Amino acid sequence: MTGMTSNARRPLLNRRLAEFGTTIFAEMSALALSTDSINLGQGFPDTDGPEEIREAAVRALRDGRGNQYPPGPGVPELRTAIAAHQKHRYGLSYDPDREVLVTAGATEAIAATLLALLEPGDEVIAFEPYYDSYAACIAMAGGTRVPVTLRPHEGSFRLDLDELRDAVTDNTRLLLINTPHNPTGTVLTREELTEIARLAVERDLLVVTDEVYEHLVFDDAEHLPLASFPGMRERTVTIGSAGKTFSFTGWKVGWITSTPDLVTAVRSAKQFLTYVSSGPFQYAVAEALALPDSYFADFRADMLAKRDLLAAGLTDAGFEVYRPAGTYFITTDIRPLGESDGFAFCRALPERAGVVAIPNAVFYDHREAGAPFVRFAFCKRTEVLEEAVKRLKAAW
Repeated sequence: MTGMTSNARRPLLNRRLAEFGTTIFAEMSALALSTDSINLGQGFPDTDGPEEIREAAVRALRDGRGNQYPPGPGVPELRTAIAAHQKHRYGLSYDPDREVLVTAGATEAIAATLLALLEPGDEVIAFEPYYDSYAACIAMAGGTRVPVTLRPHEGSFRLDLDELRDAVTDNTRLLLINTPHNPTGTVLTREELTEIARLAVERDLLVVTDEVYEHLVFDDAEHLPLASFPGMRERTVTIGSAGKTFSFTGWKVGWITSTPDLVTAVRSAKQFLTYVSSGPFQYAVAEALALPDSYFADFRADMLAKRDLLAAGLTDAGFEVYRPAGTYFITTDIRPLGESDGFAFCRALPERAGVVAIPNAVFYDHREAGAPFVRFAFCKRTEVLEEAVKRLKAAW
């Protein structure tokens, strides 16, 4: 019997992961290749980051730094740089030896944190639509995900604080917060974060904040780490990553900052996942975090121009566009095009327009809530975005 053992007659895949098959990203990327389409689905840049940082990695390789196992918590230079970054940017002080842990990208940071902090039956509140690894990691830890849906309102997706408060029960263990938010581009406001912090303190909840897009905020939005709010530093695990900020997503260098007790707990799980990773790249990322403020300003300005280019093109093509306040993704509504099924739309789009996008419904438990929404990535070269816009306009 296909997919079954010969004796137990049970599925080979752990039941907790039964709902998670091949990701939509793999399906759409394969479709992009087979149709020679422009891939605006998966969120990775099509150019490398700063040349001096790439050379820093080469130098580390040649100097023999990181070619063998690095220290379990991460190389001291990187942990020190992460602590300095948090202090410089947000006024948050962390001990690099006790309150910083380097991980294999933010994805491992999420997995290790949830595996460490959850037990079977614990409820985790997450904002849907959410990054797909959240659901899988909660399931692997035996937790129960409780979605609170961000809904369109006046051109953006917003959080209903009353709905969030009502979702908390006696079984709620932690809040999983993502700001700037993938895929909607929402950036939580100071007022929203204040209320989230008040709720976490009131109900004695742990909070995990995914802040990998912290340097990609636009217009009047500002990134405010939840750990900086009253009562939150001692209960918050903050997740960061080099991949999105420095355009070296393949290096897989992420980190957490938190209290000694929480970092120790997460490290206990992390050491049995990758143990260590990305040795030479850790030294390079340490140098990247020390780049002048002008680098981060220029990076943001470049992405803002690309956001505006793609947003204008999608609007001209007939989509309803939710202009993101952060990240490098744009969510659109396809109903003005006479469509309502994001999956069918995205599977037909490569043949129809030579462009690949992602149906937002894959990021929802409530699939019907995400059905008409489609996500496009704008972290691509300007000429690629211009060609994608040209193709989309010609298709309608």
